[in-house]
Amino acid sequence: MEPINVPLKKWMKKNQSFQETYQKMKREILQDAEIKRIIDANDEIDSKAIDRQLMTLYEYYSQNRDCINCPDNGCINNVLPGYKPILNVKGDTFHLTYEKCDYTKIEEKQKQRQAKIKSLYMPKDILEARIETIDSENADRHQAIKALLKYVHQLDNGLPEKGFYFHGPFGVGKTYFLGALANEFADREIETMLIYMPEFVREIKSSFKDDSTSDKIEAFKQVPVLMIDDIGAESLSSWFRDEVLGSILQYRMMERLPVFFSSNYDLTQLESHLSQTSRGDIEVLKAGRIIERIKQVSNPILIHANNRRES
Repeated sequence: MEPINVPLKKWMKKNQSFQETYQKMKREILQDAEIKRIIDANDEIDSKAIDRQLMTLYEYYSQNRDCINCPDNGCINNVLPGYKPILNVKGDTFHLTYEKCDYTKIEEKQKQRQAKIKSLYMPKDILEARIETIDSENADRHQAIKALLKYVHQLDNGLPEKGFYFHGPFGVGKTYFLGALANEFADREIETMLIYMPEFVREIKSSFKDDSTSDKIEAFKQVPVLMIDDIGAESLSSWFRDEVLGSILQYRMMERLPVFFSSNYDLTQLESHLSQTSRGDIEVLKAGRIIERIKQVSNPILIHANNRRES
């Protein structure tokens, strides 16, 4: 951080006369509308007090104080980056303090909100999704958007016991719907975990190495809101289907904790997919048990629209 007297000395060196420079600087400072208002409002501030504390006034004068500039990083070059100076007067003495600028406050709030969303391998644009940015022009999406808005309205009365099972073709925005909801939960201080199913499977497999499997499964069980993206995109072993996915869904069903899903399959198609294990076995009964648990923790919502990835 560069001391405030460094730019002042540089400014003075550019001028032939120190006195000329001093008077020019003083005039500029005293012409500042906010400084002028403060001086005029305090009778004890005289010319001697101003001369004695010109460095303090210069520090205040030379920094960004207007939070309108904050989105353009207006405070980034202040003595304390992200903080704006506040000038107060007590008697004939100026007191300079700093407080967080509006942009810093907004940025911190956003970080706190994002901290409420834990994710495994989810792209940034999904984590930043908002309901108001969902494309509503396509009529095929209207039912899903209405369900989303109704659900968000219900959050004011507490967390509903069920989530949604979003299903539909490739590229219609199912994952974006999850991200938009996750941010609504974060706005209400509700912790959410988003997991991309294929990577989730790999994550559990890799956890065998450090014996962290149980801890990770417990985290998925107990998080207030769980979101599983692209279920059905992976080939599951019977162990993962029954002991991991089944265990998580059973716990959340018993504890009445909502789960949100996105899938290219409807529930009938997903049941068929889950009945086929990675070894080629067909286990209809066990797959049906998973589907019943999904029904207990979510309601199916069809999203059918143009493939956004092709546009």
